Amino acid sequence: MTAFEIVVLTKVCGPTKDDVTREWRRPHNEELNDLYTSPYIIRVIKSRTMGLAWHMARVWERKGTYGA
Repeated sequence: MTAFEIVVLTKVCGPTKDDVTREWRRPHNEELNDLYTSPYIIRVIKSRTMGLAWHMARVWERKGTYGA
C-alpha cells in the first residue's frame, strides 16, 4: 500500500474509539491495511460518502430555513 492510499484511507475511515482507553485515535497502518485488503472496502467508502452527503443536505436545508 502506498503512502497516498494510507492518507486517503485515514481520511475516509476517520478516527476510531479505542476499546481499552475509550479515547479517540487515528487508525493504525495495520488496521488500514486490513481494511484495504477487505472485500468490503467499497461498501465502507460508499457508506461514509452517503453519510457526508446526508449531513451536507441537512446543513443546506437548515441554512435555507433560517435565511442565513
